[in-house]
Amino acid sequence: MKKLKLAFIGCGSRVKIYSQLAAASQEKFELVAAADLRPERVEFIKNLSTLENFKSYESGDQLLSDLPEADIIVIGTQDQSHFEPCVKALNAGYHVMVEKPLSTDLSEIRQIEALANKLKKRVMVCHVLRYTPFYKEVKRMIASGLLGEIVNVRAVEGINPWHFSHSYVRGHWADTSKSSPMIVAKCCHDLDILRWLIGKSCKKVSSYGELSYFTESKKHEHLPERCNHDCPEAKSCFYNAAKYTSKDFRKTWLSQIYDSYDIADDQEVLEWLESSDWGRCVYKCDNNAVDHQVVNLDFGDCTASFTVTAFEHGRHLELFGTKAVLKGGDFYRRHLGADIIVEDHHGNVTEKVFFELSDEAYHHMGGDEGLVEALYEQMVDWPLSQSLESLSEVVEGHALAFAAEESRLEQMN
Repeated sequence: MKKLKLAFIGCGSRVKIYSQLAAASQEKFELVAAADLRPERVEFIKNLSTLENFKSYESGDQLLSDLPEADIIVIGTQDQSHFEPCVKALNAGYHVMVEKPLSTDLSEIRQIEALANKLKKRVMVCHVLRYTPFYKEVKRMIASGLLGEIVNVRAVEGINPWHFSHSYVRGHWADTSKSSPMIVAKCCHDLDILRWLIGKSCKKVSSYGELSYFTESKKHEHLPERCNHDCPEAKSCFYNAAKYTSKDFRKTWLSQIYDSYDIADDQEVLEWLESSDWGRCVYKCDNNAVDHQVVNLDFGDCTASFTVTAFEHGRHLELFGTKAVLKGGDFYRRHLGADIIVEDHHGNVTEKVFFELSDEAYHHMGGDEGLVEALYEQMVDWPLSQSLESLSEVVEGHALAFAAEESRLEQMN
């Protein structure tokens, strides 16, 4: 079996997950190099590698100047820093796997597509939803004809209120001028999955949404700028930053932003929050990312709606076909004991599916594991034409996100 050599640029929380999964498949992957401004992150991947001559770099530029012996460059930098290393890696002869979105600029995304076609190189985007047991089974059911022709789709992504505050109020994606619109940063793979499931190009897009809740105007003028400054609402506030010191929040959230999360004591974390963006009051941040948005899509003989909101948990999906209706997602799993339920037009349940996933694997609905498995398949087994066609579909999904944001801004003017 051919081993694929992986080199990593940007070694944050997402790349840590991918590198661990790749390291667990030693028959398929070798971890040969990593670059990050934080040496402890490079060291993390180095410790996963079995190679004595593992190469460590301080930056992606340094790695791509040295040109380590690798098949694939995995890019996990911040959104606005995807384009340059991707282009450099392709021009240097590497295939690429890049975290979503491909870029924060649609013209740059199209440049990447054109370059991949010109150089005959494979570019895989980390659209983990495509590789989940859930969406793969939905795709299979559609292809089987079980639902008949799909005439309408309704999809919801609940970001989770704390997740939204962590990433889009206090975090890296709070200011869209420094990252990308929320519908691009968070939901380009939701719109990709709709395009993928429906299997057609979208003809029209309209969208509405705004930042409604996480603002100082919501009667929070009396609160201090930071959570630990004797806030009068500290005990009752859902978004109290002191939660980062709790056991569950350390592993799930603090680990993404604080490399010493597992060894620092509570006082050290609280002192760090004094100067960190994540210690700010959620109503006193410089955020402008919308906290809810609706996108309407016309696929010709099929219409779809997508809602993203800060105030819900998980993803839900409803497909309305000429033979049957499919409903499923997080709510169904939590409360009805099934990931997918199919009902025919007589009201009879014809299919009920539940996926056995561990709590760890259920993060991203099992898609992280599926993504790394698919990385090997797509790079080794797929014909180049199939890879380039898949990239073209991914670019369409990105274009839907940018079109939705353009429409939203037009509706507000």
